[in-house]
Amino acid sequence: MNSFRTEIFLKKSTFTVDYHKKSIFIGSCFTKNIGSKLLENQFPVLINPFGVLYNPLSVQKALEIIIHKTEFTENDLHFRNDKWFSFDHHSSFSAPDKKEVLKKINSKIDEAHSFLKEAESLFITFGTSWYFKLQETNQVVANCHKLPSNLFNRKILNIEEIVHSWEKMITQLKEFNPKLKVVFTVSPIRHWKDGAVNNQLSKSILIVAIHEILKEFEHISYFPSYEIMMDDLRDYRFYNDDFLHPNSQAINYIWDKFKSAFIEEDTIQISKQVQKIVKAVNHRPFHPKTNSYKDFLGSNLDKIKQLNIKYPFIDFHEEKLYFTEEIEKYF
Repeated sequence: MNSFRTEIFLKKSTFTVDYHKKSIFIGSCFTKNIGSKLLENQFPVLINPFGVLYNPLSVQKALEIIIHKTEFTENDLHFRNDKWFSFDHHSSFSAPDKKEVLKKINSKIDEAHSFLKEAESLFITFGTSWYFKLQETNQVVANCHKLPSNLFNRKILNIEEIVHSWEKMITQLKEFNPKLKVVFTVSPIRHWKDGAVNNQLSKSILIVAIHEILKEFEHISYFPSYEIMMDDLRDYRFYNDDFLHPNSQAINYIWDKFKSAFIEEDTIQISKQVQKIVKAVNHRPFHPKTNSYKDFLGSNLDKIKQLNIKYPFIDFHEEKLYFTEEIEKYF
């Protein structure tokens, strides 16, 4: 036996992710992990326009709002713990100023509507089958915003509910954007508050439901992030200190698997050049007022100029601005 692990090998996807095609990532925090990798490499990506969402019903509602470009009003907001918030959004959209919250929510919906209309791929990550309903209104909430638990009823979706609602959702997405490809995945992050048994029950429902949906549509597929974490990286050394969240090594490994499935080699080579510029931006010198740092800044501006000529479709505006301001600041 030459190998001491059960590695998962992925087939090349029938479509690609590249610098000419927009992609949206929506769902649980694992969506953010992979989407952020693309964003770091300057791919045209929109990540979680409602913030992190965990259950299939909340993800579905968010997409419906985006498709119909539904505008939020003051009546859609609630006030608690000195902040205004929306039950359809993550707490990252909350703020003490009501107008600020509405502006942030509605501007992101507008952006997501236009982005989704032009996107060629949509990556959806389900985190859990468990969800909460506000007792007062029977509304499914995306986030409880640390309100008392007695205000909510906790329930679990069954396979049929997910399949029925998402077959309708996939049809809506296809009508809204006929060229859109949809990829489902299940977050490998374990919801330990549910307990070991209920967490596995929850993940199992999601996996079975997704594969039932896959049978009905040709333009959707599945990326096995959950399976890679559970079977390929079956070791606690790939987890953070809480033993629940994948660490950076695991995320990078799954990112490599994602690239092997969705990104062509020539695009990967371009991204490596982009990554060098991004790393240079994050560089912080011990002695900035030196000729070596000045040369470093100038060299990276030259690299950006050359890359802009070679790849005019990549936006280096922020990086160029950073290096220019550093030169003005110190020299």
